[in-house]
Amino acid sequence: MSGRLDGRRLLVVGGGSQPCDDEDAPLGNGRAISVAAARQGAAVAVADIDKDAASTTADLVRAAGGTAEILVADVSDADACGAMVTEAVGSLGGLDALVLNVGIGRGRGLADTRAEDWDLVFAVNLRSHFLTLQAAMPVLDDGSSVVLISSIAGLKPGTGIPAYDASKAGQLALARHAAKEGSKRLIRVNTVVPGLIDTPLGRAASKGRPSRAATAPFIPLGRFGVAEEVADAVVFMLSDEARYITGQVLVVDGGLSTL
Repeated sequence: MSGRLDGRRLLVVGGGSQPCDDEDAPLGNGRAISVAAARQGAAVAVADIDKDAASTTADLVRAAGGTAEILVADVSDADACGAMVTEAVGSLGGLDALVLNVGIGRGRGLADTRAEDWDLVFAVNLRSHFLTLQAAMPVLDDGSSVVLISSIAGLKPGTGIPAYDASKAGQLALARHAAKEGSKRLIRVNTVVPGLIDTPLGRAASKGRPSRAATAPFIPLGRFGVAEEVADAVVFMLSDEARYITGQVLVVDGGLSTL
């Protein structure tokens, strides 16, 4: 049976996952996206600052019957973004799919966010997306698909981390611009916006806050999402099923942003 991404050569930036010691440790979004895309026929280049995390994802991709390449890149280094794209093209033999998933948060509130926190968050969450798109657009095949992973924090306040919220909102505008430029070559650029997703990063960020069980009743669908559900949305956006969709925002949040 053919897959929805057969023949696609995909770079997932932020394809590793933060370590988590919980016995029921969930997948991170980047890892889930890599595995889901591989199951649908894509060859995947997994890029991450943590080589071990990227290697673990690559092992899962191969276990799912896919092809995986490992790239190590610190996207807070401006020069690393273009080099990462060049390496992905070389290792995959071309590029026609791109997922920008990497993201961090620093600081708390306006008063407790230093300028250095702001600059680092924007370097990782927004500047790296711009630089990667800048490097990737000329080498992406016509008809390629790009997905940025944002957050409902870019749509409404909630995290208490102004640098994170602002960078996630900026991703939405960047994706719209890239979609307009990419349309000349039928390159589609869309944004997937997760809500409260049970991931290692989400668990780390929510320490000291109300538990998932206490928070879940406030989500219209009554539970946190899982990374596999974000991955399903991304696979759809990468596939030809979304061939007439570009410059759009697909929210995966169980209805939370409607409140």
